[in-house]
Amino acid sequence: MDVETVVIGAGAVGLAIARELALRGQEVMVLEEHPIIGSQTSARNSEVIHAGIYYPAGSLKARACLAGRELLYRFCDEHGVPHRRLGKLIVATSPEQVETLSDIRARAEANGVDDLAFLSRADALALEPHLACEGALLSPSTGIVDSHGFMLALQGGLEARGGQVVCGSKVTGLAALGDGYRLTVEDGAEGFALTCRNLVISAGHGAPSLAALLSGTQPPTAYFARGCYFSITGRAPFSRLIYPVPEPGGLGVHLTLDMGGQARFGPDVEWIDSLDYTVDPRRADGFYAEIRKYWPELADGSLRPDYSGVRPKISGPGEPAADFRIDGPREHGHRGLVALYGIESPGLTSALALAGLAADRLGE
Repeated sequence: MDVETVVIGAGAVGLAIARELALRGQEVMVLEEHPIIGSQTSARNSEVIHAGIYYPAGSLKARACLAGRELLYRFCDEHGVPHRRLGKLIVATSPEQVETLSDIRARAEANGVDDLAFLSRADALALEPHLACEGALLSPSTGIVDSHGFMLALQGGLEARGGQVVCGSKVTGLAALGDGYRLTVEDGAEGFALTCRNLVISAGHGAPSLAALLSGTQPPTAYFARGCYFSITGRAPFSRLIYPVPEPGGLGVHLTLDMGGQARFGPDVEWIDSLDYTVDPRRADGFYAEIRKYWPELADGSLRPDYSGVRPKISGPGEPAADFRIDGPREHGHRGLVALYGIESPGLTSALALAGLAADRLGE
């Protein structure tokens, strides 16, 4: 075999898995189709370190987020990755939503998130005077992270253990061998073939179609849900993240802050047929109404298009949100193969926890 283990996909989760396998003594190569690491899903999100509040109790999302959150904070501290534990307010903007906050808190406690505090309207305004709400939940464990800094640190950890990342290398063919796998790779030149003993498919949107190249894998259907972000000129008067109660398909148009304190708003939810990162400026019209529910002072004409992300979903419109899915040899019968599907939010927060789980499953 040319390489002991190949990981397809150099996003946050793929890099975390590759680093974990290298730490366990494996020879690892990461193949990434784009020119730089983490330039797709991992670079197009809110960069929030989630507390683990919203997910069904016992789900892989809930478990991986809760464990990954602590691993991520520790990793950032130890490797100098910029991050801030800002805290988040989940706000009820109508009397009817106050009861919803109680439901959210109960779900969080079922997941092991035991630090949420209920705030009255007066308590919330004491923290954020420009906020409009009827009540709120304070999540002190929520934070933000420099996602690219995190991925660079993961890459550095991989390379320090002898691993490598090869960008501009798109896997177009997969075949199972008796004792491993053969990959066909396009690299903008002549292309090349590569054999490996173990294979991890952590390719986000492309994972189902890649896995389908191998018989018996039964990958899920891929769906695409675009979320657009808008920013404002100047600074918003908030020091914490502000989230409305969740909406179907996402967490609502929330206010997050980057490492420089600049506010951005989003994402919304728009089901599309393929990868398309276009931000239609007209979508801001809907943002104003949603944002003004918790920030009435938002001025007309102040929102400007920023960027968009496309969630790599494995559940479609109107369906319950699917859990993270890690398929190992028990599911598909291929020794030395692990495929990850539907790694949307909170995938960034969960990356280090998912890395451990995927590495364990590879050894089945």
